[in-house]
Amino acid sequence: MLIELRNICKTYQMGIMQVEAVCNVSLDVAEGELTAIMGPSGSGKSTLMNILGCLDRPTRGEYTLNGQRVANLDDDALAEIRNHTIGFVFQNYNLLPRTSAVENVEVPLVYGGVRNRRERAIEALDSVGLADRAHHKPSELSGGEQQRVAIARALVNRPSLILADEPTGNLDTKTGLEIIGIFQRLNLERGITVLYVTHDPETSDYTRRIIHLRDGRIESDEPVPEPLYAPNVPEELVPANAVTPAPSAGGVTA
Repeated sequence: MLIELRNICKTYQMGIMQVEAVCNVSLDVAEGELTAIMGPSGSGKSTLMNILGCLDRPTRGEYTLNGQRVANLDDDALAEIRNHTIGFVFQNYNLLPRTSAVENVEVPLVYGGVRNRRERAIEALDSVGLADRAHHKPSELSGGEQQRVAIARALVNRPSLILADEPTGNLDTKTGLEIIGIFQRLNLERGITVLYVTHDPETSDYTRRIIHLRDGRIESDEPVPEPLYAPNVPEELVPANAVTPAPSAGGVTA
């Protein structure tokens, strides 16, 4: 099991009040899953993602990641996990504005002391169809292209887990579906476990499992009976009899 959470709670002190952002959350995520975490604002989605990403520690409970009990790890070990085991993708892309796409992708490799950084970064950009835009700055890229750069950056250290927080939130429907297709392809082709937070129920239909949070607790945790597959997922990766919507004629090209 890649992820095991047992009775995870996160409490924040707000003046004289204690607020439980996440309360008694227990779940398992196996290697190779593609899962959506959904819920209204304030449901604890982002807090849970921060805990899963080793960006925050739970107040109570036990988190085991790839066989390691996270509570037993020091800051250096947690940084190592964030740099090599987990890839992060954010709604606002979080790219360095004065830096080219390829240099943005190289950033995690710099922290990791990797020597063949340029080669690895170009390879990651090529995997999201953006090698020909490697030397463009974010201001010269569309929103969809910027998110592809962010995905390439998440991939460059070859993680086993990608955590994405509202990855399509700033994109139009057509471009958002293309981004979802990239996640599906990486999941099917490389076996990368993908968890992403979304408000969009249509987006979650492209996963194989949906976890609903409300008031910091798991309200439901159910498989998707008939997952959809984005049009840009290679046909050979799509299971037989799967539903693949026709490409939209409108919208902005990624």
